[in-house]
Amino acid sequence: MLPAVLVIAVLVSTGIARPSMNYLENTFTIQDESEEVRSEALKRLLEVFGMEDPPHLRGLQKQPPQYMLDLYNTVADADGVTKDPDLLEGNTVRSFFDKLHSEQIQFIFNLSNVAKTEKVLTAELHLFKLRPLGSLTFNRHHFCQVSVYQLLESSKGNTSQGRKLLSSRLLPVHSSGWEVFSITQAVRSWMADEGSNLGLLVTVKTLGGSQMDSKLVRFASGRHHHQSKQPMLVLFTDDGRRAASLENTLKDLSDAPAPLSLPLAQKPVAAGHRSERSLDYEEDDQMPCQRLPLYVDFEEIGWSGWIVSPRGYNAYHCKGSCPFPLGQNMRPTNHATVQSIINALRLTKGIETPCCVPDKLFSINLLYFDDDENVVLKQYDDMVAGSCGCH
Repeated sequence: MLPAVLVIAVLVSTGIARPSMNYLENTFTIQDESEEVRSEALKRLLEVFGMEDPPHLRGLQKQPPQYMLDLYNTVADADGVTKDPDLLEGNTVRSFFDKLHSEQIQFIFNLSNVAKTEKVLTAELHLFKLRPLGSLTFNRHHFCQVSVYQLLESSKGNTSQGRKLLSSRLLPVHSSGWEVFSITQAVRSWMADEGSNLGLLVTVKTLGGSQMDSKLVRFASGRHHHQSKQPMLVLFTDDGRRAASLENTLKDLSDAPAPLSLPLAQKPVAAGHRSERSLDYEEDDQMPCQRLPLYVDFEEIGWSGWIVSPRGYNAYHCKGSCPFPLGQNMRPTNHATVQSIINALRLTKGIETPCCVPDKLFSINLLYFDDDENVVLKQYDDMVAGSCGCH
């Protein structure tokens, strides 16, 4: 019994049997600050991507339309970096599925997720044309007139619903595949007055103007056909956030807005020990300005549930020193060269060496689901450091 009592006494006397209240309070404070920093950081990152909150999707089983996947692969490389800024009209492309699922060739698309501040550039109706039924393969009609109308409110005294022609053209009766019709005028009017969105109507007639047999010319519907062939509205817009290229917008640092700062938990540094930050600065002094990897993993952030592509991207970052004399390999500006000379000659107090920063930035593209499970392709400027230089 005595040895056990002695052991307990020793543990109590050395203070390791029970954590002190100060220790517990400090531990919980650090955890709370860490959660606060994470929450604030994710909020700021969402702001960069033009969102207030991430999309809330429950048990999403849908596959993105093949058109949107193909469009993404056309404008972006495997990491999401834009191949050519001129390939995409505007900076946002959205796809919407028909909400009506009517037996007639009539459609309604919910555009409530599109901000009224966005500029509508182009709107298209994508319809998948099916082959005629086997029994009607041989028919004297070789072409048909397909017309798309915007449905309007019936005027007073007139019970029949009005309509406005948007697009019309001839199609081969025996063809199959995707057909695209321009409906930009209708979407612009819907954006100006949401209540005027009564949908679209498609008519199919013979060249003589009579109604075409519905079994001869058929379009896939959301009710009876596979999701990959559903009627779809594709909308090209610009949200006004497209930034000018870096070389056209470099201003004097005094005019630049202060960078966003995050609250950071301070860790005490024991006397005689250098912090990690000071060690980093020493490494920077020895390493010339250069571009280094900085991978942003959307799965680690917790966004993989709604982002289709890419799964992450390499943003890169610039690190290193800009010592005198600045070589051309450091891509210095004239201002940086002069600053470097003044610093080396110590002509003016408080003049630091130039900084290693991105001097060329590229945009990236995100393909993702929004709150209504529509698929969105959006381009974000100045997201990847293309090269680094002394400035």
